[in-house]
Amino acid sequence: MKLLVHALISAIASALVVLAAPATAAEPLKPVTVARGLVNPWALAFLPDGRMLVTEKPGRLRIVDAQGRVGPALAGMLPVAHVGQCGLLDVALDPKFADNRVVYWTFAEPGERGTNGTAVARGRLEGAAGQERLADVRVIFRQSPKIDSRLHCGSRIAFDRSGHLWVGLGDRSSHKDAAQDLGNHIGKVVRITGDGGVPDGNPFSTRHTAQPQIWSLGHRNIQGMAVHPETGELWASEHGPQGGDEINVVERGRNYGWPLVTYGRNYGSGTVIGEEGPKPGFEMPLKHWVPVSVAPSGLAFVTSDRYPGWKGSLLVGTLRAQTLVRLTLDGRRVTGEQRLLTELGQRIRDVRQGPDGWIYIVTDGAEGQIIRLER
Repeated sequence: MKLLVHALISAIASALVVLAAPATAAEPLKPVTVARGLVNPWALAFLPDGRMLVTEKPGRLRIVDAQGRVGPALAGMLPVAHVGQCGLLDVALDPKFADNRVVYWTFAEPGERGTNGTAVARGRLEGAAGQERLADVRVIFRQSPKIDSRLHCGSRIAFDRSGHLWVGLGDRSSHKDAAQDLGNHIGKVVRITGDGGVPDGNPFSTRHTAQPQIWSLGHRNIQGMAVHPETGELWASEHGPQGGDEINVVERGRNYGWPLVTYGRNYGSGTVIGEEGPKPGFEMPLKHWVPVSVAPSGLAFVTSDRYPGWKGSLLVGTLRAQTLVRLTLDGRRVTGEQRLLTELGQRIRDVRQGPDGWIYIVTDGAEGQIIRLER
């Protein structure tokens, strides 16, 4: 009975937040397909010339030109463990890409006896336009330990204002308790330098029992990351189990609760996993979805003037809900929720604001697309 009451109250609260979203008199979004025929695309990054780097989960990195032509898979990529939810994941350009041509990506790295682990690699994009390849490729970070799992690989990359990398790492599903153990990288956000070193200021780097790369702990499966354009704070979206999806500001040394403090429930039975909080020592999410998961993925802050009334909003791609969520914000407070593009019926894996000010989304599937949202 308590579970039923909880679910009912949560559903009403979620509905009220959606209804509270500010209305806009602007014309509706016009989805324009830029490219199609991508195989489970996962992430998008814009090159300075307007072309796009796109990852495909089976292990291919491609360049899509301004006319939507999908180029061949770039040579030089490392082997990828494409199993279940894991494979080739995020891609990001070095902040000094115009000078050094360095690209970073996350992927499930094969290990021994069927194991794998999320890793970060870097390489230099070289060659004339249309003939690029990756050179000087190397792994700069490996999640420890590698695990025999097909689930919860994460993973996104974001750069802090010093040019260091934040990387979100999943709990690998069967090892959720490890998310509270500083001796591993399971269920953590790590912060590393561009060559994989440990930057000054990491909160646990002097603790001999902790992995020095750890920035925060208690995460389940981060699928989106974005840096706030004004504050420089790291924001992240995180999958809950049955409900309990979260939006968090990920701060230095903080514990985000999983699996001790969570709004998620056990699959099927709906039974409680941990405490719902608030609880001293654990961070509460800025936004969570219950009782039904939306499965949040890519994140992007809107800084463009192309969408009247949107500036300062946070866009959230969703997989299960198959919608683009726009969250209106007052500082860190979520003041409204608007669900968009429901008519597409597509899993939205990534969301990016392009250098042209338009919003681009990446749809997940065997026939994945890049779509530009015009008005």
